[in-house]
Amino acid sequence: MKMNLPNKLTLLRVIMIPFFVVCLLWDQGQNQTMRWIAALIFIAASLTDMLDGKIARKYNLVTNFGKFMDPLADKLLVCSALICLIELGQIPAWMVIVIIAREFIISGFRLIASDNGVVIAASYWGKFKTTFQMLAVILLIFDLKPLQTIADLCVWAALILTVVSLADYIWKNRGILTEGGM
Repeated sequence: MKMNLPNKLTLLRVIMIPFFVVCLLWDQGQNQTMRWIAALIFIAASLTDMLDGKIARKYNLVTNFGKFMDPLADKLLVCSALICLIELGQIPAWMVIVIIAREFIISGFRLIASDNGVVIAASYWGKFKTTFQMLAVILLIFDLKPLQTIADLCVWAALILTVVSLADYIWKNRGILTEGGM
């Protein structure tokens, strides 16, 4: 099977995750050089997320593999980072549980929708949520005291946008759950 460029970028993002995790957790997160390398890997992986979608849409390279793997790669990247940040004591577990729970709920909605021939596209709320999650993760990885307040605000913004985007998805797609009766 020949893979197009957007799908290769998505696959690259998945491959980068273990390297990112190892660098971030190296020496229990105390090695600043490794944290910076982890941040650079995370930033590069995040940029592939933006790039693969733009290329796929611009050159009509959208595939079923890409539709499946792109959101999965995003979730794996962000969730891996957030779980590592719990381990390093930089983010409370309850916040990460809320964020991961939202991802499971939306994935379930998308699965039910696809069974009914409906495609649930990403909303602007979801895109804002992802942007703030990635920004918060980057700031937390760098762990710079002068930026701590900004990092905390980004974490809270990401959490609020997580809940808002979940409510938006549920409201807009509420009919999916009632299809076929309850």
